[in-house]
Amino acid sequence: MSIVAGIDAGTQSLKVVVYDAAQRQLLATASAPLQLHSADDGSREQDPAAWVAAMEDCFARIDPQLRQQVQALAVSGQQHGFVALDADGKVLAPAKLWCDTSSSAECAQIMDAAGGAQRCIELAGNPILAGYTASKLPWTAKHRPEAYAKLAHILLPHDYLNFVLTGQYYCEHGDASGTGWLDVRTRQWSPELLKATDANRDLAACLPPLVDADALFDIAPGAAARLGLPATVKIGAGGGDNMMAAIGTGCVAPGKLAMSLGTSGTLFASSDVPVVDAGGAWAAFCSSSGGWLPLICTMNCTVVTEQVARMFGFSSRDGDAHINATTPGADGLVMLPFLNGERTPDLPLGKGVLAGLDATTMNPSHFYRAAMEGATYALKYGFDAFVGAGMRFDRIVLTGGGSNSAAWRQMVADVFGLSVEVPQQSEGAAFGAALQALWALQRSAGNDASLATLAATHVTPDAAATATPDGARSAAYALAYQRYLQHLHAVMPLYRG
Repeated sequence: MSIVAGIDAGTQSLKVVVYDAAQRQLLATASAPLQLHSADDGSREQDPAAWVAAMEDCFARIDPQLRQQVQALAVSGQQHGFVALDADGKVLAPAKLWCDTSSSAECAQIMDAAGGAQRCIELAGNPILAGYTASKLPWTAKHRPEAYAKLAHILLPHDYLNFVLTGQYYCEHGDASGTGWLDVRTRQWSPELLKATDANRDLAACLPPLVDADALFDIAPGAAARLGLPATVKIGAGGGDNMMAAIGTGCVAPGKLAMSLGTSGTLFASSDVPVVDAGGAWAAFCSSSGGWLPLICTMNCTVVTEQVARMFGFSSRDGDAHINATTPGADGLVMLPFLNGERTPDLPLGKGVLAGLDATTMNPSHFYRAAMEGATYALKYGFDAFVGAGMRFDRIVLTGGGSNSAAWRQMVADVFGLSVEVPQQSEGAAFGAALQALWALQRSAGNDASLATLAATHVTPDAAATATPDGARSAAYALAYQRYLQHLHAVMPLYRG
């Protein structure tokens, strides 16, 4: 009972890891790129078949003998996506993703029908924000009426891969809370919000049953054969990528703040009780470990640094040299990095802003630093809401592609004034899915150890990647952050109309 696998279906790629729990060793990793289809109306979509092809490609590149030793696996998936299936389980349309802002008008329609944003928070703990699954339903009814008429099953991306693997429809509470329909306090679908989304049909009949975080399912024989896995493999509940990253970074107990520097940026922390903000300052999500996961999401993180690097003809892997060639505050250059609109603050129609250009800052290094600082300040804006609500943290645990940058790790430590750790297992979401599968497998055998205990055993920090705050740089960043806030508050009325 030691070889487990984790799958992470992200926006830019799908990853698979195979882990030996007895030896505490990662045995194999594989990754396949995914294409994002964008449109001028804010649409961001992918073909679910591409996720399946990428999953099959990743497993095909793992040693066949090792695949035959896998005993359980779980799936992590990008949150908030909408996969529409007909009664036969066939995909009806491209999947609309978390970063899709084309349905921002439908968010307002749903909230108005429910009695306003405040009423939505009272009903379920969250307003309906751009990117959440709920708004994608009325958008689809309007723009893809034939698909909506045939709709029989509403799945999230990770639910769809679970369906491919098992032939069964199910969803767990963490990912479900990102739809906008789940009452996070009762951990049940909200009839009022489903009705506000579409009063003319029973959407509850289209939703999969909710299962506990330690649920296990049999793999479908066809899926086992296509992936080269044993017919005895068990499939776990899995969850949203942030929920799985919380497990993979060991942030399943209070005190640690997880920060994911991926295409989007996220902050999340474990809680034993629902953490709902009356003003909707953060997402009041459930976790995929039986608790809750208050979360703040920014829609623009590594996507911004990569865009700037590409614009100037270098790789973001070489970005640290540009950071080291400049000083904190980028000599007054400020970037509001809202290339995909923004969720924190809630500016779905927001655009990127660059201010403070002069003869000194008109160069690739200053642009790159401004991009990295802007993405970091956006997360700091959300962090301030956590702290203002009384949450306290003793360290930050980084995951995501940005955590590979020593310069970014140091910047986070300096901006937030907290020590930064990076787990040895860099693929936090995929590794978290593997650990959840391991935990569920152990519980099925009678071991009732908590997931927090298991994570503490298997998640260890990389000592070489630790960063601690530097007082002088922290002071410089504090001034630059205030300058960022001044520009942010100046443009907010413009982008909010």
